[in-house]
Amino acid sequence: MSTAAQETQQTGTPEDREILAIAREQVLERGVPLTEDQILRVMKTSDDALTDLLALAHEVRMKWCGPEIEVEGIVSIKTGGCPEDCHFCSQSGQFTSPVRSVWLNIPELVKAAEQTAATGASEFCIVAAVRGPDERLMTQMREGVKAIKEAVDIEVAASLGMLSQEQVDDLVDMGIHRYNHNLEAAKSFFPNVVTTHSWEERWETCEMVRASGMELCCGCLVGMGETVEQRAELAGQLGELQPDEVPLNFLNPRPGTPFGDLPLMESTEALRTIAAFRLALPRTILRYAGGRELTLGDLGTRDGLLGGINAVIVGNYLTTLGRDPKEDLALLADLKMPIKALSSSL
Repeated sequence: MSTAAQETQQTGTPEDREILAIAREQVLERGVPLTEDQILRVMKTSDDALTDLLALAHEVRMKWCGPEIEVEGIVSIKTGGCPEDCHFCSQSGQFTSPVRSVWLNIPELVKAAEQTAATGASEFCIVAAVRGPDERLMTQMREGVKAIKEAVDIEVAASLGMLSQEQVDDLVDMGIHRYNHNLEAAKSFFPNVVTTHSWEERWETCEMVRASGMELCCGCLVGMGETVEQRAELAGQLGELQPDEVPLNFLNPRPGTPFGDLPLMESTEALRTIAAFRLALPRTILRYAGGRELTLGDLGTRDGLLGGINAVIVGNYLTTLGRDPKEDLALLADLKMPIKALSSSL
């Protein structure tokens, strides 16, 4: 399509059209991420421009990441009883949320990995609700990862909270290829979300992981009452960190948590956020994570896959229900989006 034809078909305000034209030239054509100020302009575009914005984000994803979708399953090795006070999380031991402390044994971990691989996923992430791993958890991780690798052909990732350099090195030795540690929120908003540790502590763990050779998975949770300016700030900070993957979560208010009564994010705002994050992170794996089912529904989930998303978590999340994996896989097939093979991620 010619540039003239594109301009004729564009909708929205003159300001909308201007920032989309800038993003097309800068991000799509040259692969240069948007700046924080530009991200904010995208996040403030009108609903009338949303279709054009999503289409541009999809073009960026296809050009700089390719057509494949990475599929991942997650399991919690240790659920509940966390000493931290993340205000969105029902696993905190400080709230009245109905999540009790549970540990999985090695056979259960292996079974979960096998079930994840059976869905076609190439990635299996072991998660623990802890501030950081103690010796018991590190020992169980070593035994569990060894058993999984002997039983099933799947990449193993981990999310165990804040790490020391020694623990980073141990995870590398185990063969963990990707580590997840979310920033969760912009630096300016973080004290409203967590008080038991700092944003800087999270950043430090992320930097150690990135320097270790493991892939860094670092995402966020939007819809916690942050301003659109703080959402743009967060996207810019993730761009500075340069993670390999960004899981994008939408708040699913959990009873008994400080954020339990917050409203769901509007679906149009969620889609605009997806597209803006793609334009801020053109080469990064942008993964659908928790809350998308409530915030977006079936139609919005499809729109996001055509608006910059190139990875999904299938099945249930840590304490909330997800979509049936068969539904997600059927949607990917309907959209003719190939699932990333294990061999291509080695």
